[in-house]
Amino acid sequence: MLQLSMLSVFVPTFLLVSLTPGMCMTLSMVLGMTQGVRRTLWMMAGELAGVGLVAASAGAGVATLMLRQPALFAMFKWVGGAYLGYLGVMMWRSRGRMAIPLTLDRDAAPVARGQLALQGFVTAVANPKGWAFFVALLPPFLEASRPLAPQLAMLVAVILVIEFLALMLYASGGRTLRRLLGESGNVRLLNRLAGSLMVGVGAWLALG
Repeated sequence: MLQLSMLSVFVPTFLLVSLTPGMCMTLSMVLGMTQGVRRTLWMMAGELAGVGLVAASAGAGVATLMLRQPALFAMFKWVGGAYLGYLGVMMWRSRGRMAIPLTLDRDAAPVARGQLALQGFVTAVANPKGWAFFVALLPPFLEASRPLAPQLAMLVAVILVIEFLALMLYASGGRTLRRLLGESGNVRLLNRLAGSLMVGVGAWLALG
């Protein structure tokens, strides 16, 4: 198990990183805006699965394999980024299932749960900055003299709890923004804002 002194350093470090705006947090805010916090939980489930996989793999040294297949990793990023960009364009035009209906008395058509979870998973796993961060962050908190598995399990558990809280914070912010703009009738503006952010996430993922 990890020592409390090490956790006291790791927790605030990762909390600060999680609260910093990034691809996953922006995606959470967009979906909180257009789908509501409850349905955004499906995206969070996929994102947390992806983050857990990346953190565990990086801690176990699998990240070195990713560096040996840069073409495959780049293709994965581009496909994921292009898909998110397409969704963003559709939202900007107030079209598609992810856009908020221009008729305010209707809710947005719910996106399939599996699609939301897949978006979160791909965004987390295809983020090269996430791999680089975990490769740099985790080793200093792992003691070679102790079994690796329990230490890594504890760190990943802490990471997932903090990541979930940050995602909920951003999703709730998106819901609040929808309420404020929706009351003034600026639904098209809200769709364009959400679409622009989604396009930004796609470009970030593809070019990062």
